Amino acid sequence: MEHPENNAQYKGLTVNKGVAQPPSVNPYLRKRKKEENRSVSEFVEGILSGNRVILSQAVTLVESSRTDHQKKAQAIIEQCIPYSGKSIRVGITGVPGAGKSTSIDSFGMHLLDKGHKLAVLAIDPSSERTKGSILGDKTRMERLSVQENAFIRPSPSAGSLGGVARKTRETIILCEAAGFDYVFIETVGVGQSETAVHSMVDFFLLIQLSGTGDELQGIKRGIMEMADGIVINKADGDNIDKAKMAQRQLRNALHLFPLPDSGWTPEVLTYSGYYNRGIKEIWDMVDRYVAFVKGNGYFGRKRNEQAKYRMYETINEYLRGNFYHNPEIANLLTRLEEDLLQSRKSSYAAAKEALDKYEHLIK
Repeated sequence: MEHPENNAQYKGLTVNKGVAQPPSVNPYLRKRKKEENRSVSEFVEGILSGNRVILSQAVTLVESSRTDHQKKAQAIIEQCIPYSGKSIRVGITGVPGAGKSTSIDSFGMHLLDKGHKLAVLAIDPSSERTKGSILGDKTRMERLSVQENAFIRPSPSAGSLGGVARKTRETIILCEAAGFDYVFIETVGVGQSETAVHSMVDFFLLIQLSGTGDELQGIKRGIMEMADGIVINKADGDNIDKAKMAQRQLRNALHLFPLPDSGWTPEVLTYSGYYNRGIKEIWDMVDRYVAFVKGNGYFGRKRNEQAKYRMYETINEYLRGNFYHNPEIANLLTRLEEDLLQSRKSSYAAAKEALDKYEHLIK
C-alpha cells in the first residue's frame, strides 16, 4: 500500500515501505527435531568423535524423565562404557561464596594449557518452591566457557540428590567416551551432596575461606574426613596472613583424624583463584595423589567399590520409584495419611500396612 506522503505534492518527504517481517515459526525447528530423532548409533558415533553438540543432546536424554528418552540414554551409555574410565575425576566442594566456580575457571585453564581436555559438571541447587534453577555457573567461568577443549554442563538438583548423583555418573561416562581426560564435579555445597559426589570421584577437593570469623567453623569432621586435599582461597592482599593462619590450623586439625584408607595424608594449600596464584601447586598435589594411590592399588579398589555402590543405589532408586508410582499404593497412602491425621493409626502401623500391601502386589 502506497503512503500518501509519497505523493508528488509532498516533495522531499519519503516514507519507506518498511522491513519484511520474519516468519513466525523458527526456521531451525525442523532441523532440531531431526537431531532429537538421532539413532543410538548416531549418538555414539558423535560422542566418540568428540562432537560437543551431540554430547550435550545425549546428556539431555540422560537428564530427561521421559521413559523413551531414558531407554535411549541407557542404550547410548552401554555402548560408551568400553570407552570410559580413563579420566581423572575430581570433586570440588566448599561453602557458598568460597569461589568454587571462579577457581574451576583457573584450574581448568591450567589443565588446558597442559594439553588436557576438561568436562565440568556443575550441580546447581533448585528452588524448593518453584523447582527452577539459574544454571548460571558458566557466567563465572568466563575463560573456560569459550575454550574448544572444555565442556561445561550445569544440571539442576531438582530436590533429588540421589537422582542427580545417578545422572551425573552417567554423564561422566559420556564425557570420558568423548575424550575428556579430566572431569570436575562441582557440588551445591549443602552437606548431603558432598557424600553423593564423593562416591563418584577419584580426588575430593575442599575449598575453604579464611578471615570469615571463627576459623574452626571450617573444621567439620565429616567433610574433612572425605577431603583428599584442602585449599584456602582468596590468599591475596591483606588476607595472606589470615590464609596462612587458617592453613596451620587445618593442618593441625588433620592430625587428629585417623589416616584414610588410601594411606594418603591430605595436604593443605593456599591460593588465589581470582589472581591465578598457587594453581600449579594444587595440581602438583593432585598428580602426587593419583600417582600414590595408583601405586598402592587404592585407585582401582576405589573405582570397583564405587561401581558396586552405583549398582545398589540404582536398585534402591528403582524400588522406591516402583513403590510410589504404583496406583494402588498411591491410593492407599492417601487413605493412610487421613488415618494419621485423625489419629486412627500410628506412623509405624501405617508404613507397615503400605509395605505389606506392596509385598502382596509384587508376589
